[in-house]
Amino acid sequence: MAEGDKGRRGRRAPVGTREPAIRLAGDKQRKPSSRAWLTRQLNDPYVREAQRRGYRSRAAFKLIELDDRFHFLRRGAKVIDLGAAPGGWIQVAAARVKPGKAGGGRIVAVDVLPVAPVEGVQILALDVLDPAAPAAIRQALGGVADVVLSDMAAPATGHAATDHIRIMALVEAAYDFAVSVLAQGGVFVAKVYQGGTEAALLARLKRDFATVRHAKPPASRAESAEVYVVALGFRGAA
Repeated sequence: MAEGDKGRRGRRAPVGTREPAIRLAGDKQRKPSSRAWLTRQLNDPYVREAQRRGYRSRAAFKLIELDDRFHFLRRGAKVIDLGAAPGGWIQVAAARVKPGKAGGGRIVAVDVLPVAPVEGVQILALDVLDPAAPAAIRQALGGVADVVLSDMAAPATGHAATDHIRIMALVEAAYDFAVSVLAQGGVFVAKVYQGGTEAALLARLKRDFATVRHAKPPASRAESAEVYVVALGFRGAA
């Protein structure tokens, strides 16, 4: 488990003070692209802070920052996290909705990849795209959901148009599931790519939710094409 969630509502999660840059020297065995990635990781303040707090990935701060802005992870909420590996988002969600505690909520995490246990969280090793997955997830949750999260992403190809199509296919699958399980007033949060949500899906979201916003949390790297759609106040699918 991570050290206590210090990213409090209403203020940006701190990521520590600036430290001297780390450079790799004399590393001839790695390809230049691998050295560049490793150097970026070693010098990323969010990576350092995630390690200090015990978060499994820097992505934990994206959820902290989104929730600090939109306030959807309340104590007692029922939450589903699609594409949960390696588990940074469920660590944050668990710290905020308090599963297993008096008055706490419930979290079901889903991924085809292994996810190490998080106290109070039920983890399902399922492919979200499997036709049998929705029923299994609903049964595990034991009722309707207050929040459906999706940080799913297909492996990048390096071709922007192809990557956008692939991520949007996952977003649409996540949304099709979300509308089948969300309670009235529920929330849907999902990763998309710049260019935002495609017109047809955006029209559905605006029809089905009271408020729809696109947001790029500070923890999302500036060069990354990812943004998040945050849909609040589920009215029910038409």
